Amino acid sequence: MGKSNYYNNIAPIYDQTRWMTKSVAEEVADFILVLVDASPETSFLEPGVGTGLNVLPLVRLGYSVTGVDVSQEMLNQFSQKLHEIPPNLKLIQADASQLPFSDASFDVVLTVHMVHTVSNWKTFLDEIDRVLKPQGFYLNAQWITPPARMEFERYFRTILSNYEGAQESRRVDGAIEDINVENYFHNKGYRSNYLIAKEWTVSNTVEELLNFFKLRAYGLCWQVSDEVFYRAMEKFEEFCADRYSSLKTELTSEAKFEIWAYTAS
Repeated sequence: MGKSNYYNNIAPIYDQTRWMTKSVAEEVADFILVLVDASPETSFLEPGVGTGLNVLPLVRLGYSVTGVDVSQEMLNQFSQKLHEIPPNLKLIQADASQLPFSDASFDVVLTVHMVHTVSNWKTFLDEIDRVLKPQGFYLNAQWITPPARMEFERYFRTILSNYEGAQESRRVDGAIEDINVENYFHNKGYRSNYLIAKEWTVSNTVEELLNFFKLRAYGLCWQVSDEVFYRAMEKFEEFCADRYSSLKTELTSEAKFEIWAYTAS
């Protein structure tokens, strides 16, 4: 399945199947504004903006925000959160590897767990370096998966690995490990700083998480054929009923929003 098709398919269920909430996003946005010493004129770009979870608070505060995404359906979900698109927001359907902007266009570029999704990560980082203004900030961020949800996913991956043609997810994990954003920007003369913007508690029942998987809300659910996926899900549901005793069992653990901040020396 192509990248655009995958995100188009999950767009309507994206927000409900993640663990970022509106209140957390607002606190993270406040943290970012302090971090970059924002003024009313500060401009933000988020490639891979998706449904706008990360930058919607900035839009509502009146900052200039541009969002780029390969999936028009994800952008549509973003648009539907607003009565109308305000003048301080631009949404562009495009490949983030070829940013359609002139040099030195933005004060802040934010990416959230998306560098691994581009076809050539070095080309993409070249583009970020190009569109950043002098003394601008690149914020490479991610939501850290709550450990209970990560364990739940590992159980599914283990079951999935028993089926022929189910090795793709392991190759994707390996590709993520090969990406070295830190070295790239250090070689460009940037300073870096690691920060945790927010920690919060996430809780879901086993039944809720199973339903998220049944909806194929995550990439690993699309990396196998329909036949393999549905057979694996049947086994997984049986496993969960045994492992957790009840599908109503609550799985609770801590999530984090972490940021690697890069600024030119």
